[in-house]
Amino acid sequence: MQRPRRGWLTPWLFLAPALLLFALFKFLPMWRAIEMSFHEVRPYLGDRWVGGDNYRQVVTDEAFLDAIGHTVVLAIGQTGGSVVLGLVLALLLEGTARRLWIVRTAVFLPTVTAMAVVAEVWRILYHPAADGTVNTLLGWLGVGPSQFLNSPDSALWSVMAVGVWRGAPYDMMIFLAALAGVDRTLYEAAAADGAGVLRRVWHVTLPALRPAFAILFTLAAIRSLRVFTEIFLLTNGGPNGSTEVLMTLIYKLGLERNELGVAAAGSMVLLAASVTLTLAVRLSRAGRGKEVAR
Repeated sequence: MQRPRRGWLTPWLFLAPALLLFALFKFLPMWRAIEMSFHEVRPYLGDRWVGGDNYRQVVTDEAFLDAIGHTVVLAIGQTGGSVVLGLVLALLLEGTARRLWIVRTAVFLPTVTAMAVVAEVWRILYHPAADGTVNTLLGWLGVGPSQFLNSPDSALWSVMAVGVWRGAPYDMMIFLAALAGVDRTLYEAAAADGAGVLRRVWHVTLPALRPAFAILFTLAAIRSLRVFTEIFLLTNGGPNGSTEVLMTLIYKLGLERNELGVAAAGSMVLLAASVTLTLAVRLSRAGRGKEVAR
């Protein structure tokens, strides 16, 4: 009877250090954030219970509502853009040729490059003068110069483009892994039936990539909902709050204005949105699986 007991304890002994670190640096701070979200946090004076007032401020305050709107727009735009561009790149770079590994590595570099470097490079590319890099390219197309990050009308879309550019290579690698598992005989059968390239992609490739789409939509959407570094480095929420998102607003409230209770409530709203999105995708996948089984 002792051997099964030892076998049961052994994995927990190996997991204990990691679980301890998680408890100290993740679960306990998370519990403290939940507690703070129901209090007016007053350092050295003692927290004062305010119930749901912090949450009411989050869902009614104009600054929070604007930040939520910008976050949703960024999440939809960056998720859709990075997934579509990642799929196109994966289809173009699929194969086993040795030279493709060099191209894939070059394409993947934006994902592993530090965001501080990426932001500085794009700040230079977005130089608002007529002789700026992107404005020069637009001039060749007959489009007038844009202010990009300096204009409330274009700042959010400019940040979105950076997010798509940086996220697409990551999505590409997931798609490449999924494409490796597609049965090649299906392509041959479709070609024998007279299907062109586009019809083979539509009827063979995309159905086979459904699990990858579900994973990527979840990861990309959560990544976009939690966007912070790009905004902080490129615009810091400006100009005139046109790029303020939940993460930057929470940061400013908590660390600059010392409104820790409201900031904690905002972070809980963001956590709830991320969990809801993840569960929705999981449930939709489970529902589709049952339909296929039937």
